[in-house]
Amino acid sequence: MKPNESSLTSLVSAFGRAYHSQYDTPKIFDDFVAIDLISPKEFSNIRENMIRGISFFDPDMAQRFKDDPDELLKWIVQVQLSPTPLARAAYCEKVLLLEMKLGLKQYVILGAGLDTFGFRHPELKNSLDIFEVDHPATQEWKKQRLEHAKFDIPSHLHFVPMDFTREFSYQNLLDEGFEHHKTFFSLLGVSYYLTKEEISSLLHHLFAKVPAGSSIVLDYADENLFVEKGMSNRVENMVKMAAASGEPMKSCFTYDEIEKLLEQSGLLIYEHLSPAAIHDQFFRHRTDYLSAFETIHYIHAIKK
Repeated sequence: MKPNESSLTSLVSAFGRAYHSQYDTPKIFDDFVAIDLISPKEFSNIRENMIRGISFFDPDMAQRFKDDPDELLKWIVQVQLSPTPLARAAYCEKVLLLEMKLGLKQYVILGAGLDTFGFRHPELKNSLDIFEVDHPATQEWKKQRLEHAKFDIPSHLHFVPMDFTREFSYQNLLDEGFEHHKTFFSLLGVSYYLTKEEISSLLHHLFAKVPAGSSIVLDYADENLFVEKGMSNRVENMVKMAAASGEPMKSCFTYDEIEKLLEQSGLLIYEHLSPAAIHDQFFRHRTDYLSAFETIHYIHAIKK
């Protein structure tokens, strides 16, 4: 991912989290800090761009809500933009907090973007070291936003500049105080854009130097990614938008394939959530447009 593309993706993702925190009930994942990292002008621009793009997403909805821009925006955000980022963040942080009860002390966020975990959980300052790994330009961009929003970077939050999708370096982590202790990794919204060989290499490097019991939460697309249209064609739209942005989606897996790939790095699947299971856990009984995204699965895998 190029730095400017990474920043834009991070900004739109933060917009979706901020929108959910401000306007949706009940909350799947309440990122109440995200709004502080987006300027009012940026929020307004993203809002207007999405509303103007409604015909791409669904011409019928464009006609149905042509006189109600707020409902148009709600539909786009809840159907296309937010379901996966919200639910996977909620799942990941749920697993992380459970792992902390088992003695976890280190959390590595791969492709952190505008992640706000370290600012939403000040109570963990003395019990968890957080390492945000991302492209150097993206991290500088984030630091500028934090400074502008008058956020002090807590001592347990460490920025690790690295293009980990090209070459993962443990030295960069060690330079920021990482220790070879039990570690929890998150790899969210990344696997689709890497080849299977790149994912395999990354996992191998991640788990080569951490002890047994270390684990990862990741999301992946199943074998229907390139044939499934999804509700209101949202899966097809996602694939098209990725290709149009210059960063096409490259990888999808059967369950057996992802299980084998993880096993090659010494990992066993502890929990797997299918789209149906994700819907049941995070979206059941909702009365708005939010629902689990087709073809997207979550996995918690642990090093043997």
